[in-house]
Amino acid sequence: MTGATPWGEMLRRAAGLGVAPEGFWRLSLKEWRMLTEAPRGAAPMGRQGLTRLMEAWPDGG
Repeated sequence: MTGATPWGEMLRRAAGLGVAPEGFWRLSLKEWRMLTEAPRGAAPMGRQGLTRLMEAWPDGG
């Protein structure tokens, strides 16, 4: 065994993602991983990509 499970940290992270405590406790391990792991192969958007999105979808402001 490698140590205690950080339940408090995990519950706070779930709350930050909008998951209520009742929903958190119903999550399977697979669902938890899908919510919290970074998408594989996805890179952060760069400035050029953001500029293209802003041009394509202006907010009308």
